[in-house]
Amino acid sequence: MANHHILDSQGVDISHNDSWHALTTDTLPDGIASIELTLLELLQRQEKPDVLVPLADLLDGSGTLATGLVKEVYELIKQHSSRVGLWVTADTDTDALAALSELLLKQDLIVIHVPKFADGRNFSFAQTLRQIGYQGEIRVAGAFGRDQITYLLRVGVDSFVLNEHDLQSDFNISQAFTALASSYDGRNAAALPMFAGA
Repeated sequence: MANHHILDSQGVDISHNDSWHALTTDTLPDGIASIELTLLELLQRQEKPDVLVPLADLLDGSGTLATGLVKEVYELIKQHSSRVGLWVTADTDTDALAALSELLLKQDLIVIHVPKFADGRNFSFAQTLRQIGYQGEIRVAGAFGRDQITYLLRVGVDSFVLNEHDLQSDFNISQAFTALASSYDGRNAAALPMFAGA
């Protein structure tokens, strides 16, 4: 992930402090974590790293937590990790999140990968995580727009993975982290400035 940077909610580059390792899988998208490692590498390490696991690999065909060997491997990963997090794609069914809340609430980090630029489901995914009570860090990676950052902050996202091109472009990335003029969050139309005093 050398061509990516992780920015916190203030737009500060925290890449050098990021300790997360993504467990290598066939479906691992670019930019999920700074470092990748295989299951075998994890099991052979003396120290316990922070490890991100794909949520999809923990589920059975019906979208519920798998049992048997998958569950045993996940328990083994937890034993050999300091902290465990999940990465998910934004096209994961948000309706299934409530059924997985027990698992999700235990994670230290959840990375939402946006596979396509036009896919806005990352907003509802982040908001749903906060609504079910998730208190950990939510990070967005993939094909999201820089103009979406302030809106993603509003629904509970804490950090963002941006590629080198986004940081080197003419656009000042710090502008993407500035608050919007309106604090309207979609819950109360009377809070909009045009309705003030009405």
